[in-house]
Amino acid sequence: MTQLQSAEITGIVAEAGRLAAELYVFPEIGARIAARLDEALAEGRYARAEDAEALGRLVTEDLQSVNGDRHLRLKFHPAAIPTEQEDGAVLAELTRAADLSLGGVPRIERLEGGVALLKLAPILFPLDMTGDALNAALTLVARAEALILDLRECVGGHPYTTAHICGHLFDEPTHLSSLYDRETDAEQQFWSPAMAPGPRFGGSKPLYVLISKATFSGGEALAYDLQQHGRAVVIGEPSGGGANPRRGFTLHPHLEATIPTARSINPVSGGNWEGTGVIPDTETDPARAHETAHRAALAEVARRAGDTPSASAEEARRALHGTAQAGPTGADARL
Repeated sequence: MTQLQSAEITGIVAEAGRLAAELYVFPEIGARIAARLDEALAEGRYARAEDAEALGRLVTEDLQSVNGDRHLRLKFHPAAIPTEQEDGAVLAELTRAADLSLGGVPRIERLEGGVALLKLAPILFPLDMTGDALNAALTLVARAEALILDLRECVGGHPYTTAHICGHLFDEPTHLSSLYDRETDAEQQFWSPAMAPGPRFGGSKPLYVLISKATFSGGEALAYDLQQHGRAVVIGEPSGGGANPRRGFTLHPHLEATIPTARSINPVSGGNWEGTGVIPDTETDPARAHETAHRAALAEVARRAGDTPSASAEEARRALHGTAQAGPTGADARL
């Protein structure tokens, strides 16, 4: 890759600082971040950057040095990124990721006891991009006795997609979150819709959400919203801690400044998961979260059935008592 010239570095860093000062959701912090970039530029810190990737790494360190916001980045893209529109880089990246992940639904599986596993990764894609795949998956799991939603590798997503998914997991319209936007100085509310296309899993059956430290941004939003409303049991380890939605600006053919311009506000907690991550209800090694959730789901399916004859409940009891193998290795029947 071509070595960056001094004037080019100065222009990129100055624009990153301007965007932080003018758009970052917390104005005082944005001003401090811009001052830090100016100081580092004057000190010659960025002169040692041999290429765009190295500059992105150095500037990202300084962008995040004030408050640790992991959405604040000068992100390097190996492939050239679009320059004609805001967020052009992320849209191109989303298109590639959607094609590789079957529309963001890489796994659907039936486990013993009538429990369904639905993995959403790597992104909760915009509905106009992968809505058909998502609706098909949600329709398939609607019949399950319990649902495990695997978000351990979900690193982002769109708030409308989060609301759409929740429309299948609540019985009534529910205020999930609000976004405060600095530019408009206003909040936008997000609710689960009253209607869902096709059958819905509903708001009463057992629901478990798996997270890891890799779970980030939109993936965290879905886990947090469900947890705060008491709709799901969250299992795994604390997530990445990114609750401030970002906008993207191309500053170089391979560098995108990502600037958080809003913050999430949950109507139950009054706050969000920025910095702390979503804290699981049951903390365990993410590699074992699947097994932990499945056993909890089996116990709940068996308990809810009581003395009422049920094929799923009987299967759950056998799995719990070891006469059928519970967990991912014994679950090869696909939905």
